[in-house]
Amino acid sequence: MITSKNLVHHEFIGLAVDVKSKSNKSLNLYGIIIDETKNTFKIESEGQEKIIPKKGSIFTFEIPSGEKVEVNGDILSIRPEDRIKKRFKKI
Repeated sequence: MITSKNLVHHEFIGLAVDVKSKSNKSLNLYGIIIDETKNTFKIESEGQEKIIPKKGSIFTFEIPSGEKVEVNGDILSIRPEDRIKKRFKKI
């Protein structure tokens, strides 16, 4: 079960996300994650696919419980399969 405490250790594909870019306001959008690489998310938004860099972005994920969880994309810049195993420091 995905919770706010274990979100970063789970698969993101299929989750709704609101993106805020620190450096490029044209990358601010809301959509569904359809793919992930080490450095990017591919998000479907308004019928279009957009590739968003993880670094420099703030992601607000909507988890299945309806809760919204904000995550700094800088800590997500790791291969998805490695992120699942990694331990993160609490901020």
